[in-house]
Amino acid sequence: MKHIKYLVFAITGFIFTSCSDEFLNPLPDTAVAVDAFFQSDSDVLAGVIGIYDAFQGVNENTETNIGNFNRGVQFEHLLTEHRTDNTRNATLEGSKSDFHRYVVNANNVESEDYWASMYEAIFRANNVLNFIDIADAGNQAKYTAEAKFLRAYAYFKLVRLFGDVPLVITVIGPADDKTPLFTRVPVADVYTQIIEDFQEAINVLDNTYKSRASKAAAQALLAKVYLTQASPNYSGAQQLCEAIINSGQFELEPNYSDVFYSELNNEIIFAIQYQSGNAQESQSFSSEFTSFVRAGREDGQNIVNANLKADFDAFGGERTAVSITNLDGNLPDDENEVAKFFPDGFDINADPDPYGPNARNAGNDYIAIRFADVLLMHVEAVLAGGAATVGAGALSSFQRIRDRAFPDTAPNMITSITKEELLLERRVELAFENQRWFDLIRFGVADAVLSAHAAEMGYIYNSRALLLPIPAREINLSGGLLTQNPGY
Repeated sequence: MKHIKYLVFAITGFIFTSCSDEFLNPLPDTAVAVDAFFQSDSDVLAGVIGIYDAFQGVNENTETNIGNFNRGVQFEHLLTEHRTDNTRNATLEGSKSDFHRYVVNANNVESEDYWASMYEAIFRANNVLNFIDIADAGNQAKYTAEAKFLRAYAYFKLVRLFGDVPLVITVIGPADDKTPLFTRVPVADVYTQIIEDFQEAINVLDNTYKSRASKAAAQALLAKVYLTQASPNYSGAQQLCEAIINSGQFELEPNYSDVFYSELNNEIIFAIQYQSGNAQESQSFSSEFTSFVRAGREDGQNIVNANLKADFDAFGGERTAVSITNLDGNLPDDENEVAKFFPDGFDINADPDPYGPNARNAGNDYIAIRFADVLLMHVEAVLAGGAATVGAGALSSFQRIRDRAFPDTAPNMITSITKEELLLERRVELAFENQRWFDLIRFGVADAVLSAHAAEMGYIYNSRALLLPIPAREINLSGGLLTQNPGY
């Protein structure tokens, strides 16, 4: 998002403590300081925009000190894709290689950073809500809904990765009881708050934006929440997906490549934006996906596992060349690289600079939710936990995905869809978009798939890996009040 960082630099000194020991707990410096900032409607809007910045994070190439600068979603592939059978790190060195081998511990700095980033977004949202009365009366409902959408989005990420987490929905000042900051709340209660926040966003917001909260984004994410809960609300998810599908406001891009390189296109429902070449507004994850010709700072992340390459070869169709590359035969099947997020869409065959002039300051957007995901969630909702479906609506949604992937044989008539076929379709359609981990959990096959994958790769996997460890730093700050997940 091109204008966020500067606004946040202007307000963080007022709103968040600069004490390094409390970096993961950005409390107001003083009531006077916060009051001094929130004086007008434009100040409240700046606070809203600042929440997006917490998700955007700071480019690792710009600021290398992870202790002082949160990465937002820029490390998310480590916590998600790397912990599945999709991808791995190129080396075994450093904490970033711990994820794909299932050896993450409570001191892992990338996991700790992700926790910090999501809570930074939550605390910023709570600050905006605390001063919402300062906004113009006509904007208060909209700003409130937007802040709550973003708070729910952060909590949805946290609760799926860490399980029970502290649920903080009010500002906690320096003189207040800090117990809520370190008291883990049951997953079901966190979901209750997430649902309430997303429902308010649905009731208030419209679809003006794709790079900010919208009604459709709230509908899509709430549908995923309904599918993810321990007792899924399949009918609720189906209704939300059909509301988006029938709205006529979103469509699959005919060219799969355009989904990723034509920003905020017809398929995008919600994306976190970056700006190429701008050190303060860019991202570095695109460059870190490269390895053979190293465009990033490290040896390469998101190296494609051979079994995913095989699934692309068999079921990817037009998606395969857009998603993965063997660099014209230079890479073996178990070392293909991600092609879906080439920095700024540059051509790997371009000479002399295949990754472009700003590889480490790339502008590729982070796609939070897109229409193809909604279509496949629609199938999942109709399937409703069963082994297969022949429902006409589900078949239609599934066929739309297949027809784009295999245009030469379209219309690709679908007569039934099994749970396994749907999971496979999601794998190749949404690869490297940080969905596979959550899909395996939601479909109830994570233990089986990951155990087999670990055995194949020589890793040691056990079910403790289904939740990440609560950061040790947070437990230490809490004085032991914050408890650890089992097995860590």
